[in-house]
Amino acid sequence: MKPIEFTDSNFETEVLKSDVPVLVDFWAVWCGPCRMIAPIVEELAKEYQGKMKIGKLDVDNNQQAAIKYGVRSIPTLLIFQGGHVVDTIIGALPKSQIVQRINSVLG
Repeated sequence: MKPIEFTDSNFETEVLKSDVPVLVDFWAVWCGPCRMIAPIVEELAKEYQGKMKIGKLDVDNNQQAAIKYGVRSIPTLLIFQGGHVVDTIIGALPKSQIVQRINSVLG
């Protein structure tokens, strides 16, 4: 299972109205640290399939969501639950730390 591609046009349906928690990776093609965590995001998409939606949003092509949620540096991972941001991870953290944050949201 690959990460979902979130866009400004599908953000409300896929993220805000999701019945499961959602992790959104705000990234850009030119961002080195974003490329470093891309394989981690792909692994998480497989590992949490059915428990959580995991996807990426290219900030160059989808600026509305990035602006709305105050994303100023990338990579930024936002975890949404019930249409609200419940956790924010800024920077390329190790997988173990991201997993810890996801698990605390999933309970």
